[in-house]
Amino acid sequence: MHRQSIVIVTPAFASANNGNWQTARRWARFLSPAYRVRLAGRWDAADADPDVGGDADLLIALHARRSASSAAAWRAAHPSRPLLLALTGTDLYRDIHTDTSAQRSLALADALIVLNQFGAKQLPAEYRSKCEVVLQSCSALRTLAHTQRHLRALMVGHLRDEKDPQTYFAAARLLARRSDILLDHIGNALDPALGVEAAALAAAQTNYRWLGGLPHAAVRGHIQRAHVLVHASRMEGGAHVVIEAMRSGTPVLASRIDGNLGLLGAGHTGVFEPGDAAGLAALLARARDDAAMLPALLVQQARRAPLFDPQAESAALLGLVARLLAQPAGGPATAPSLTSPPAAPGARR
Repeated sequence: MHRQSIVIVTPAFASANNGNWQTARRWARFLSPAYRVRLAGRWDAADADPDVGGDADLLIALHARRSASSAAAWRAAHPSRPLLLALTGTDLYRDIHTDTSAQRSLALADALIVLNQFGAKQLPAEYRSKCEVVLQSCSALRTLAHTQRHLRALMVGHLRDEKDPQTYFAAARLLARRSDILLDHIGNALDPALGVEAAALAAAQTNYRWLGGLPHAAVRGHIQRAHVLVHASRMEGGAHVVIEAMRSGTPVLASRIDGNLGLLGAGHTGVFEPGDAAGLAALLARARDDAAMLPALLVQQARRAPLFDPQAESAALLGLVARLLAQPAGGPATAPSLTSPPAAPGARR
């Protein structure tokens, strides 16, 4: 039986060890039982020749700006074959408002994916009807018992401006005298100056450790063992580390941005304003000093954790892909309305 083929274009591969690569690899795994799937860094006109062996029935492009050339080449070569565009972060919250190539990707796509429940609010009104939320997922890990001798906080994210490591640095400095609050930091220094700052901070105070980049399995272990995950981003499409914390029973303290609240829920109480180091430091001190705080966060997160089960993500992605491949040539995919975000399990709408 002939299986239809899909190309997933991702701007990052395994060596980058970032969210786009993890998303592309996971989606390929979900789609492979039903389709022939190929991962690629780009798609161009050479792939339109079946003799090359790279042609496909559907293109999934991650990131509106970084995959813009692939989206344009696909549409030129295949005016009637579907194009699915996933808006993964900086493209949703910055590029589509300023970059013409990203804006063109929105127009060319038959359907759009956002990775958090509030993401569609960023889209121009004319594109919201072709947008669908696909929440990312991961396996669940058991919640570990933690020592009461100290609080271990963890921030995970490569050192770059969008992740705002400097707020974490500043909070660590404010907590320099708290030997019972330990702050770990995982991520490569994509901005060398931020790496210099992290190394200097680690040398200056013993309660801050910069662990650099680590393999994904090791990162998950650190998340599972931490008392609390800190996610300080200024700009975020839907951070996989937040999902991994929720699925590991690790409470999350996060910046108050849609990319975080669209995962954690609008009522999540462990939030601080973007860039507010004093607010973050106060939350970390409270997490250590108030025995009721972290259990309360876990109760909130447990209500939402089923949203990030792999079966839920797989069903959403496979359903959208099937609709796109079944639609009449050139017709838009029918996606659920996103005027309001999907409710959490058991929530009243």
